[in-house]
Amino acid sequence: MLQFDGVSVRQGAFTLTADLTLQSGQVTAVMGPSGAGKSTLLALSAGFLAPHSGRIMMDGTDVTPQPADKRPMSVLFQDSNLFPHLTVELNVALGLVPSARLTPKVRGQVEEVLARVGLVDMGSRRPAELSGGQQSRAALARVLLRRRPLVLLDEPFSALGPGLRGEMLDFVAEVLSDTTVMMVTHAPADAERIARDVIFVEDGFAHAPRATKDILADPPAALQTYLG
Repeated sequence: MLQFDGVSVRQGAFTLTADLTLQSGQVTAVMGPSGAGKSTLLALSAGFLAPHSGRIMMDGTDVTPQPADKRPMSVLFQDSNLFPHLTVELNVALGLVPSARLTPKVRGQVEEVLARVGLVDMGSRRPAELSGGQQSRAALARVLLRRRPLVLLDEPFSALGPGLRGEMLDFVAEVLSDTTVMMVTHAPADAERIARDVIFVEDGFAHAPRATKDILADPPAALQTYLG
């Protein structure tokens, strides 16, 4: 469970406030206009930003003072964050060891997770030799290898075509079915596809999660304007 307990953070003239809870083991989408504070909410969760007030709790533990590398979470960014000079297996191995040193044990774990995401026999390739969907799967493999209870998705599949994006979203729902996932998205269809709840962010305020089907069927005025 991820909880924002009276959290407020300032960035210049912009302030974001959040007082809400994400339930464990489900996907929660974060939606809202550009500049509303979606990425700021994600950055607070990850530990890239520190709140000026309030606490961030994970499964009852106050992680507010913890840096990003000490928090029990993984982040999947829009650009997949793969190193072009490293092979796929080395990129994935970084999820376990910063040196990406492939000991027999690490190699076995990497091969297992690559098979799980459908990239068998592709570990020796470079990212440039993969399709966009395969790159997304490689990045997801690294997330799976880390086995963190919280996964943050920052529009990781937005550059993919509609069909492939839908395929990757379904795949996320399958392989992260027991994980707490926060997914920033601009697409209502993506939220409808895999998110149980939606957090709507507007004008620096993150609203409490509402069931996806309910909020999209009867959106508040600000969300209706955003959806057009």
